[in-house]
Amino acid sequence: MGMSAEDAARGLFTVLATGDAALAAAAVHEDFTNREAVVSPEACSIPGPAGALASGAWLRSAFADLSFPVTDLVRDGDRVWIRLHMKGRHTGPFIRYRDGELDQVIPPTGAEIDSEQVHVLHLRDGKVVRHEAVRDDVTLLGQLGLLPPAPTLRLIDDWRTTGRAAHAAATVAEAATRAAATART
Repeated sequence: MGMSAEDAARGLFTVLATGDAALAAAAVHEDFTNREAVVSPEACSIPGPAGALASGAWLRSAFADLSFPVTDLVRDGDRVWIRLHMKGRHTGPFIRYRDGELDQVIPPTGAEIDSEQVHVLHLRDGKVVRHEAVRDDVTLLGQLGLLPPAPTLRLIDDWRTTGRAAHAAATVAEAATRAAATART
């Protein structure tokens, strides 16, 4: 058996914020799946702690000082609902994918972010085995200068046409793959 459901839930978000491989092994089940990985590098879809570590590397590559302060946590059997804020500063390219292909690269803006999210976690053997989320992405995109149309849109186009977007995507995907590999060592 693993840790308490509440500690496992909090542990998952500590892993995302820090990249702590030992905590990932303790809090994340080997069969872990992340429904939200469809917008992230391929390594984020790897089952188990490796996928969680890759997801954290992807987020930290875009957001410095990443944290997930918890505002509410409710447990019901093998499920935990956790409401929190994703906070940080946008200091690296935020790269989003669609159907495994590069969708958009948002160049660093320096903006502070604070986006409210609700996560539904399923547990097995005291570890998180499945993750689903409801995020306030509209607020996040607004904080990054994308809503309403703003100068960030011009940066996105510039990065795409100059090849910086593709280069940034390859660099972040490689960092996520390296982070996932730390779960195996």
